[in-house]
Amino acid sequence: MSHTQTQNQSTPTATVAVAVIPRATYRLQLHKDFGFEAATTILPYLQRLGVSHVYCSPISRARPGSLHGYDVVDHREINPELGGQEGFERFAAAARAHGLGLVLDLVPNHMGVIGAHNPWWADVLENGQASGYAGFFDINWHPFNEELVGKVLIPVLGEAYGEVLAQGQLQLAFDAAAGQFQLAYFSHRFPVDPHTWPVLLDAALAELEAAGGDASLRARFIALSAYAAALPDRSEVGEAARNYRADVIAPLKQQLAELAGEADAAGAIERVLATVNGAEGHDELHRLHEAQAYRLASWLAAADEINYRRFFDVNELAALRIEDERVFEATHALALDLTASGVVDGLRIDHPDGLRDPAQYFERLQRGHARRLAQRLPDAATPVATADAQALGIYVVSEKITAAHGDQPDDWALHGTTGYRYGMLVNGLFVDRRQARRFERIWRSFSGVETGYEDLVTDAKRAVALGPLGAELTVLATQLKRIANTDRHTRDYGFSTLRDTIADTAASMPVYRTYVVDQASAQDRRFIDWAIAQARKRSAAADTGVFDFLRSCLLAEFARDDEAHRPQVLQFAWRFQQFCAPVAAKGVEDTAFYRYHRLISLNEVGGDPATFGTTVAAFHGASSDRCARWPHTMLATSTHDNKRSEDVRNRIDVLSEVPGVFRLGLRRWHLLTRSLQREVDGRRAPSPADEYLLYQTLLGSLPAGELDDAALADYRERVAAYMTKAAREAKRETSWMRPNAAYEEALLGFTRGVLGRSAGNPALNELRTRATELARFGGLNSFSMALLKYSSPGVPDIYQGNETIDLSLVDPDNRRPVDYAVRDQMLDTLQPLVDALDAPDRAAVQAALQRMAADPADGRLKLWTTWRLLELRRRDPPLFENGDYLPLKVHGKAREHIVAYARRTPSAMLVVVAARLYVGLLGRPGAPLFGEACWGDTTVDLTPLREAHLAILEAQDVLSGQRHALMQPGVADSGHLRVAELFASLPGAALYLGPQA
Repeated sequence: MSHTQTQNQSTPTATVAVAVIPRATYRLQLHKDFGFEAATTILPYLQRLGVSHVYCSPISRARPGSLHGYDVVDHREINPELGGQEGFERFAAAARAHGLGLVLDLVPNHMGVIGAHNPWWADVLENGQASGYAGFFDINWHPFNEELVGKVLIPVLGEAYGEVLAQGQLQLAFDAAAGQFQLAYFSHRFPVDPHTWPVLLDAALAELEAAGGDASLRARFIALSAYAAALPDRSEVGEAARNYRADVIAPLKQQLAELAGEADAAGAIERVLATVNGAEGHDELHRLHEAQAYRLASWLAAADEINYRRFFDVNELAALRIEDERVFEATHALALDLTASGVVDGLRIDHPDGLRDPAQYFERLQRGHARRLAQRLPDAATPVATADAQALGIYVVSEKITAAHGDQPDDWALHGTTGYRYGMLVNGLFVDRRQARRFERIWRSFSGVETGYEDLVTDAKRAVALGPLGAELTVLATQLKRIANTDRHTRDYGFSTLRDTIADTAASMPVYRTYVVDQASAQDRRFIDWAIAQARKRSAAADTGVFDFLRSCLLAEFARDDEAHRPQVLQFAWRFQQFCAPVAAKGVEDTAFYRYHRLISLNEVGGDPATFGTTVAAFHGASSDRCARWPHTMLATSTHDNKRSEDVRNRIDVLSEVPGVFRLGLRRWHLLTRSLQREVDGRRAPSPADEYLLYQTLLGSLPAGELDDAALADYRERVAAYMTKAAREAKRETSWMRPNAAYEEALLGFTRGVLGRSAGNPALNELRTRATELARFGGLNSFSMALLKYSSPGVPDIYQGNETIDLSLVDPDNRRPVDYAVRDQMLDTLQPLVDALDAPDRAAVQAALQRMAADPADGRLKLWTTWRLLELRRRDPPLFENGDYLPLKVHGKAREHIVAYARRTPSAMLVVVAARLYVGLLGRPGAPLFGEACWGDTTVDLTPLREAHLAILEAQDVLSGQRHALMQPGVADSGHLRVAELFASLPGAALYLGPQA
C-alpha cells in the first residue's frame, strides 16, 4: 500500500513516493508447514488485533525444507514451498482486503550454497573464475595456499578427503536429463567442468566401440569430446572467453542429454561410471576431482582454508558482493518491483554489518525503488539520506545491533533498526540494579567462574577469530603483510605478528564494526582508537609499534598519498570491518552469552549482561533521543533471534529482586539433585555453570498450572534440546565442532531427571512452586512492558504469538506453531469488556480487570493491553508517528516503582504511567496491588503539560475506561495525579486526551 503523490515544480510533474510508516507490525515465520495459505487464514485475527502490517520472514526461494528462509538460493523467485508466485499474490490481495500492508525480510549478505539448488553457485563451481557469477560471491581466488589458486574450497565432507575417496563415498554420477556429469557425495551433487569431459566421453566411445556400437553414435561422441576440449580453460577470464563458454556449454549439455537418450550410448556411459567408481585406488576419480574449479574437503578444514566469505562461520551460507551494482540488481529486482507496485510497503534488511558499505546499500534501495516509479531524486552526489526520513520512498529498517555507547550512522537512508536495543532497554526496567553485586557473588560462588564478563567477551572473541574464523583471519593477515612490505618502516613485521595483532584488535572492538569507506568518521576513529589501545595492553608482541601500523590502515591513513598502494589499504580496512561483525556475533551472542549466567534475562541479542538493569532516567533519555532521531524505528521485545522470549525474561527479572531467595534455592536444588549428577573426565557433570543455567531456565519457562504427563514430556524434551545447544555454544565442555558425547549424555540425563516425573520429585516440585510465584510477578512485568512498548516512540513489532504470554526459548523452540484459534477466542472473551468501557456503572469492568491483574500469567492482561493500545494507535496515528516525548517526574514513597511520560501533538496527548519492580513494591505475597496501602502518597507531576493543554482537564484511561481529572484551575495540587486513584483497576494507565476521547 505504498502511496504516491504528485508535486508541482517548474519542471514537468514528477511522482514522489512517500514511505508508509506502519502503526504496528506482526512478524510471521513462514516455512513449508506455514506458508501463504496458512498465513491468509489468520489475517482476520491480525486485523482485529490492530496491527497495520504483516512482517514476513524471507519469501525468496530457499533451500528445500528451510524453516527460516535465510538460506536463499534464488532471489528472483518466490519460494514454491510457501506457495510460489500465485500463492503470494493471493496472500497479498487478502492482506489488502483486510487493510493490512506487508513488510518483507530481505537477505542481501549471503546465499545458501551447499547442495545443487543455487544456480549461480553451481555455475561458479562448474566454470570457476570464468563463470559470469564468479564476481557475485566474495571468493578469494588467490589464497595463501597456492594449491587452491583458482579453486573454491568446499568443506562438506564428513571425513578427510582421502578417507572419503578410499571408502568409495565420492562417486562419479551422470544426470541424463540435464546432460551433466557430476561428483556425488551422498545427497550432494557437484558439477563437472565440461572442459574436463573428454576423458569420460573418450572412455564411453571406447566402450561403445568394444560393444560394436552404431557409427553415428560414435561420431556424436567424437564431436562432443572435440567441442568440450575446445572450450576455453577456466583461467581465461576475459569477457570473450567467458561468453564463448556460456554460449557453448548449454547446447553441449543438451546434445549430451539427447545422446544419452539412446540406449547404447546410455549403456556406454553407465559402464564408464562403474569403471571409474569401482577402480582400486580411485586414481581416475581423484584426477577428475583435481581438475575441477573446487576442492571438496572435510568440514573441519573450513577454519583453516575456506576461501569464500561466509555468514559468520556457517559454511552453507556464502557471502555476496552486494557492493557490485550488478549483484544488487540481480538480488533485489523482485523486492523492489513489489515495493514499486504497491504490494509491499517496507523492507527489513538482514545483517547489514556484513556488507562492505551499508550506507551505499541503503541509498541504492531507495534509488532503485524511485527509479521504478520514475521518481526524481537528488543527483548521486547528494545522498538520499539527507532528506527527511519520512519522505523516503520505502519504509526500511536494518537488523543492526547497536551498543549503548554507539549508534546506527545517521546518514543511512532508512527509518531505524529492528529494535533489539529497545527490547533490552525496556527489559532492564524490571531488573533491580541495586542487587548487581549480590548476584555476581551468587554466580561466582555457585559456578566457580571468576572471569568478569568483559574479559570473558574479549577471550571469546579472540578464540573465535583464531578458531572458526581463522581462514578469514589469514586472508586479512596476508593482505596486511603485502601492505607492510611496501614500506621500509613496516616490512619487518612478520605474518604471525600481524595475524595476532589483527585478532587482538578485532577482539577488543567495542562495537560490532566501524564504517570506514574512504575516511574515518569521528565515531569510527573513537572506536578504532579504543580497540587499538585495549589490544596493545593485552598484547604479548615484542614490538607494539605494529599496532600503530594497523591503526593507520584501519583509518585508511597509511600511504594516504601513495596512489599505487592506497587501494590495498582500503580493501584491507573494508575486509577487516566485515570480519569484526562475525567475530562480535559469534564471540558475544553465541559464546559469551552461554558462559556467563549471572542473570540470564540480560543475555539477549542487543543487550549487555554487564549492565544490570536500566534506570528510569536512562529509559527516558533513550526514548527522547529515539523520538527526536529515529521516531519510526521498530520496537521489538521478542524476535526469532531471541535467546528466550520476553515473558521468560520478565519472569527471570523477578529474581533480581530476591537474590537471597534465589541463593538459598540454588543450594537446596543442588542438594536435591545430587543423585542425578555424574562424573565425566574427572569432573562433575553437568558443570556448575550449566546447572545454574538450567535452574534459571526452568524458573523462567515452566508452564503455569498443572502439568500432565504428556505436557511434561514435551517440555522435558524442549529443555533438553535447549541445554544441549547452550552447552555446545558455550564451547567449554562440548561444542558443535567437537561434541563430547559423555558430557552431553550426563547433561541430558540430569535435565531429564530433574523433569522426570511430577509425583515424588521434590526438586521439580520446589522449582514449580517458585516458578508459580515468579509467574505472577513476571506476568505483571509483561503487562507493564506492553504498556510501555505500545505507547513509546517507534513502531511496535509483535513476534508471532507474543501478544499473550509465551514461554519459548531459543530457536527452534521459538518457531513452534502458534495456536491462533485460542488467541482469537481470548479476544472474544475480552470483547464484552470493550463494550462496557463507557458504561455508566464501571464496577463490573473494574472487577474484571482486577481479576486479570491477580492472575496475569494466563495472558489475558497482556493481550488486553496490547489490543487496547493498538486500537488507540489506529484511532490517532499522528500522536504515535510524530508526537513529542516528555518524561514526567514521580514523587512519593513508591516513586522508584513508577515510569511515567507523555506523548503529545497540538491536538492530542497520552499520559502513560506504568509500575515496575513489583516484589519490592508489594513486599510480601498477597499484599494489595491497588489503593493507598500500596501507593500511599505517590503522585505523577503533570505540570510540564499545563501550557500545551490548559483547556483539557479530563482524560480517559484506554485500559480501564476510567476518567481522571488532570488539571483543575484554582485547585492547589492541580497537575499532580495521585497514583492510588489512577491504579484502581490495574497497575498501569494510559490516559488519552484527543478529539475522539
